[in-house]
Amino acid sequence: MKREVEKSVLEGRIIAIIRGFAPEICLKLAEAYASGGIRLVEVTFSQNAPETWKDTAAAIRAIRERFAGTVRVGAGTVLTEEQLGMCADAGGEYMITPNVNAALIRACVEKGLVAMPGALTPSEAVDAWEAGASFVKIFPAGALGPAYVKALRAPLSHIPFLAVGGISPDNVEDFMRAGCVGAGVGGNLTNKEWISAGAWDRIAETARLLVERSHMV
Repeated sequence: MKREVEKSVLEGRIIAIIRGFAPEICLKLAEAYASGGIRLVEVTFSQNAPETWKDTAAAIRAIRERFAGTVRVGAGTVLTEEQLGMCADAGGEYMITPNVNAALIRACVEKGLVAMPGALTPSEAVDAWEAGASFVKIFPAGALGPAYVKALRAPLSHIPFLAVGGISPDNVEDFMRAGCVGAGVGGNLTNKEWISAGAWDRIAETARLLVERSHMV
């Protein structure tokens, strides 16, 4: 499974990030993403609301069951082994974190899941890679810009980077040209106003643009 997920990331390039929605909305979002060509979805844990963690796991399970074989799903903002376990039990195939926690990365790999930890500095990126990460998420990439990623890759070209934070159809190609192998997209794709209006076609179109532009390099 691990190799298959890694291949899906390299081929699909875009990971859609869902944060703060009920499982039934997460399913509708996954459908819109899939119709736009996105094949990877991250459902995040809300750290200040532990009562919602069961919903996060339920959403992961629902997406896994509904889209088995077509959309891969994992958990985001994973900070603890409890959350990692909930992701694995729900059928999640990967863990994405905002930070580097070597023990958590190793635990993720031991479960057979793909680890995509978040890093900012060269030291953090190397620590994440040496702990067993399959990809290292540069966060917040949008605030740093493609030039930062390009500079980071100069000495660390062996590490596959993902750009996350402020990524949109307007800048995703720039980050790919800077050397990223993929990108995570949240607010610019999971637009709350569109969701409230039921504008699933607009979300699907944004997904299509992201996939198209991420493959222009």
